[in-house]
Amino acid sequence: MDNLTPTPEHSLTLLDLQRMVRATLESRFHDPLWISAEISELKVNRSGHCYLNLVEKGATDGAPRAEARAVIWKSAYLPMASMFEAATGATLRAGLRVLVRVVVSYHEVYGFSLQIIDLDPRYTLGEVERRRRETIARLQQDGVWDMNHELTLPRPTLRIAIVSSDTAAGYQDFMNELNRNTYRFETTLFRSLMQGDAAEESVINALNEIAARESDFDVVAIIRGGGSTSDLALFDSYLIASYVAQFPLPIFSGIGHDKDVSVVDMVAHTSLKTPTAVATKLVEMADYEMTLVENLAADITTLVENRVQNEAMRIYTLGTDIERHATSIINTQLNRIDLINSGLYSRIEYILSTEEKRIDNAKRSLESYSIDNILRLGFAVARNQDGAIRSIANTHIGESIDIELIDGSVGAEIKSITPKTK
Repeated sequence: MDNLTPTPEHSLTLLDLQRMVRATLESRFHDPLWISAEISELKVNRSGHCYLNLVEKGATDGAPRAEARAVIWKSAYLPMASMFEAATGATLRAGLRVLVRVVVSYHEVYGFSLQIIDLDPRYTLGEVERRRRETIARLQQDGVWDMNHELTLPRPTLRIAIVSSDTAAGYQDFMNELNRNTYRFETTLFRSLMQGDAAEESVINALNEIAARESDFDVVAIIRGGGSTSDLALFDSYLIASYVAQFPLPIFSGIGHDKDVSVVDMVAHTSLKTPTAVATKLVEMADYEMTLVENLAADITTLVENRVQNEAMRIYTLGTDIERHATSIINTQLNRIDLINSGLYSRIEYILSTEEKRIDNAKRSLESYSIDNILRLGFAVARNQDGAIRSIANTHIGESIDIELIDGSVGAEIKSITPKTK
């Protein structure tokens, strides 16, 4: 082969070239080799043989850098698949990175291929863990790790957006647990695939739909029943975990595995083991709110009753004080009135006595001025036809008058009038 000269005179047939390539590969790779690669396609045909396509992707762009066809013959596939599933909890499928022992083969018609004769499941488990750790580190470097943790839960938490498959048993368990109580939870299901190649995109689409209706919900529940470790690796996805960490609503995760905690569990606001546990937590939160309301109502009732009692006692005390004060004032005023009455009675008696004496004096004074007393003193009263004569101006000479004396009267005629000299 070293003597080959690429000239027209020394040309080879295609078969010659293929045989030479085959011989070279068989001599160079005569012993089986361990290689790592990602399964991009996997099919088991009717005969039971498993045909795969292995790929090596670029670290930055994810574009294939190498590809090869591979086969696991039926006799090896069944025990190999069973062993892998028992060790990892997952079936062999596209998307897994595997460490396989291969025999290099080359066929003149079918070209280069690999025959898989063994695989190491520990590598796949380690690869899942490696990717998981890379996701955790990346989220922490992005500064989003605690964002969903720090959101405040609305109170009460009753409007729930659910990300789940509508046919999943976990979803039914979740709804059954919620419906066992009397609280009026409002649930809206956003259907999503929870396994398979399209699951990541499906979950992201569901979260986007919820974000578009953010004001309609209090919390998001991402729920999935139990599954294999490999199946649940979906929730170690950087894209899903990043969405969850930065989601504007608190997220409750119930992904249904007891042994491991997914990255989504780590960044979610609240992580629980199963969908039922998520529903139970929501019910417990509603119980807490109801108990809080009942306690507040009881406290308010007690405060009102105490206030009413205190005010009633205060009013009673005020009434008693007012009654006592009023009684005191009334008694004081009555005493004052009694004193005033006593004073009035004394004053009236004094006045009446004084006036009585004055009247008696006046009476005696009047009696002293009576005609009889005056006449008895030696005075006389002259009268003409007009009555008692009080002035010479009321008389004239020659007028007849009567002169009244104490013991009778005499008639007389006025002979002269002499005015009194000053």
